[in-house]
Amino acid sequence: MAKAAKEIKDEPLEKQLWKAADKLRKNIDAAEYKHVVMGLIFLKYISDSFEEMFIRLQAGEGEYAGADPEDKDEYKAENVFFVPSEARWSFLVAKAKLPTIGTVVDEAMDAIEKENPSLKGVLPKVFARQNLDPTSLGGLIDLVGNIALGDAKSRSADVLGHVFEYFLGEFALAEGKQGGQFYTPRSIVELLVMMLEPYKGRVFDPCCGSGGMFVQSEKFVGEHQGRVNDISIYGQESNQTTWRLAKMNLAIRGIDSSQVKWNNEGSFLNDAHKDLKADFIIANPPFNVSDWSGELLRGDGRWQYGAPPTGNANFAWLQHFAYHLNPQGKAGVVLAKGALTSKTSGEGDIRRALIADGNLIDCIVNLPAKLFLNTQIPAALWFMNRARAQPSPSGRGQGEGTHTRSHEILFIDARNLGHLINRRTKELSHDDIQQIADTYHAWLNSSVIPAQAGIQPYQDIKGFCASVPLLRVEELDYVLTPGRYVGLPDEEDDFNFAERFAGLKAEFEAQLLEETKLNKAIAENLAKVKV
Repeated sequence: MAKAAKEIKDEPLEKQLWKAADKLRKNIDAAEYKHVVMGLIFLKYISDSFEEMFIRLQAGEGEYAGADPEDKDEYKAENVFFVPSEARWSFLVAKAKLPTIGTVVDEAMDAIEKENPSLKGVLPKVFARQNLDPTSLGGLIDLVGNIALGDAKSRSADVLGHVFEYFLGEFALAEGKQGGQFYTPRSIVELLVMMLEPYKGRVFDPCCGSGGMFVQSEKFVGEHQGRVNDISIYGQESNQTTWRLAKMNLAIRGIDSSQVKWNNEGSFLNDAHKDLKADFIIANPPFNVSDWSGELLRGDGRWQYGAPPTGNANFAWLQHFAYHLNPQGKAGVVLAKGALTSKTSGEGDIRRALIADGNLIDCIVNLPAKLFLNTQIPAALWFMNRARAQPSPSGRGQGEGTHTRSHEILFIDARNLGHLINRRTKELSHDDIQQIADTYHAWLNSSVIPAQAGIQPYQDIKGFCASVPLLRVEELDYVLTPGRYVGLPDEEDDFNFAERFAGLKAEFEAQLLEETKLNKAIAENLAKVKV
């Protein structure tokens, strides 16, 4: 019993919280319950931030001398959401045991939106529903209220942000197929960001889900001694409930989400950032979408490499991304693996044009199976680089130079990487991500940065990576499947079938001989018994 208690205590905070929150869910569907829990975590975050500022204003020292702690403008000047008295966490805790607590929380959400125009239409008002037991809601309020205990209030955003991100992933797993619509698995997001290295500039995701690409970009900059204010984010999402999650996810991280837009028409029909030319595009568009209104957009100016088929949006997405890149811009995107080889409805011609005419394709990464929650369709990462044919940044995301691989494409076959986190789902480890990203950067920079700079020189590895001239890609009719180019690992390539067959045959014959001897001995013993 003591051992079990110790194991629970040793579990990370977010796992303990998830187990407790999931227990309180009872018979509520995960897709619905998600908004209840995430809404409360967000409410706790803005209340903590408000309270910290309130205490400073109340003390009235230094620059806050004579300040009114109930003056909304004081909070606005510090980028802190103003929380009215009836929406503060302490007020909710005092009402948590009342049967009307659901109505109290809904009214708190309304009050916050009225005081903070940037949150208008963002916060969930789902707490007074009949299927949400008031006792369970009160338990959740107590649970969320304990998240930042033991931490200084100034660390509250980090703690709550981490819990918010973890819960998004757990809800996506709980929802299964539907969960993948709002959440891209963390390891894939990390890989995209590690390869693109968005240190500075405009980061764009036109199908942004719950905002994970932006959060990871900001985290990357912070972890590599960059300045978070050097990147600005632009996004679009067609699902309003998912957009709300994105707005909360970004707000809890202190990331400006004013340019993350929602409209139900989507990026093709109603491009919210028509004039944007981004430095980085990081995206995971839905795979093989057939109802993307392509027939209404046949002559659209974005189709510089050919009109995409009306029955599949994959090459519409690729061209949408290419259109929004500036002359130095890079994109890292997830697509169904079929786009690497498809020739139906002109897709092969568009792929050829992207490679031969546009010279846009930098790298293709074949991903392991089972990484995605909402589909078993095999996937690959496409990296596009507009700087391939002109001067471009070269030193690991910084500095000046020339793209030295403009007549080659790097192919990486990562199908053998990753590990199972449950029976149906895999993820890439930190070492897997580092291996793939380091391979790409070594390839990109090996002839620009000398070896003593600490970057390992690139070399092809059979079965894993190959730098392939565009002429070779042309010979294979512009098919981009990495397996066609990287070959088999040395141990598989050297496989001697005749030798292995002879060995197996000898093993089988030896085993058969032993079984014959054993059967003979048994028969002799039985005969003796009968006698």
